[in-house]
Amino acid sequence: MSSYAIEVINLKKNFVVKKKKGFFAKIKNREKKIFTAVDGINFNVNKGEIFGFLGPNGAGKTTTIKMISTLLRPTSGTVMVNGIDAVKNPIDVLKNLGTVLAGERSVYWKLTGRENLLYFAAMNGITGQVAKDKTDYLLKRFSLYKRADETVEKYSTGMKQRIALAKALISEPEIIILDEPTSGLDPQSARNLREVILEIKKEGRTILLTTHYMEEADLLSDRIAIIDHGKIIALNIPQNLKEGLNKTNTVTVELNNWDEGIAHKVKEIPFVKSVNSKFNDNAREYEVKIHITNGSNTVSNIISTITASNIKISNFRSEEPTLEDVFINLTGKSLRE
Repeated sequence: MSSYAIEVINLKKNFVVKKKKGFFAKIKNREKKIFTAVDGINFNVNKGEIFGFLGPNGAGKTTTIKMISTLLRPTSGTVMVNGIDAVKNPIDVLKNLGTVLAGERSVYWKLTGRENLLYFAAMNGITGQVAKDKTDYLLKRFSLYKRADETVEKYSTGMKQRIALAKALISEPEIIILDEPTSGLDPQSARNLREVILEIKKEGRTILLTTHYMEEADLLSDRIAIIDHGKIIALNIPQNLKEGLNKTNTVTVELNNWDEGIAHKVKEIPFVKSVNSKFNDNAREYEVKIHITNGSNTVSNIISTITASNIKISNFRSEEPTLEDVFINLTGKSLRE
């Protein structure tokens, strides 16, 4: 038996993209182009850890998750789940996996919560009183017992996420894949679900987690891998990732106006490594984060460049780098882009 829960070895996935030669070209005359979504990546997930897997949209994250889940066949490379080859023995792999995939309707909305769990228990060979006991336990654990006999279509978004997670646990798998589990949830529901995720980890289970929320990744993950353009560009514990950015200084500027022209001028200042902005709807002003590799002269040059464009600075501060700063520094994008 492998010492790793998941092993990804030289994993690659190509897709054929067909391109028409002309407006009236027939299908057989289309040019074929190869798009590499995942480009020879390697990583291991330790048993009993929460492994955060982050990347901007189109980076190869979802494709990788689907290959691990046996939903996609790799072009080349290997995925091992508890020492089992995911390509050669997909059925055996699925016995070790529980999955909650983003955008997937993983339970039947026309069935009740109880009926869903009993059905998926039977699909995993669990029947009779054992199935009933497991179902009752999970319904109570996820605060669904009082609504267990209502159809899932009547559940709130948070309740649907909880029943999907309960379904993933019905067979007591050693490894859980959670793809954006708190997406669309209100803050309290998201907090409750994060607490459940930590409880699942305490039971000794392994969790592969993707999320669009950097604070969530930082809070939950033992280690984090960042993928971009189909390649792993960073892999470490969250603290080490942030300490690696300490070689640069992060300054935040709040101001009344901002555009790409000013951003370009700031980027041309020596020792400025990256510039990223967002509009704060509540404050009705822009927040610009600038990473620099040299001290006070660079800061004064930044201020001079901004004020020379007749922009009013309302606040200017230096901050400890966050996981989001690390992500933006590595990919040039925010996680939601």
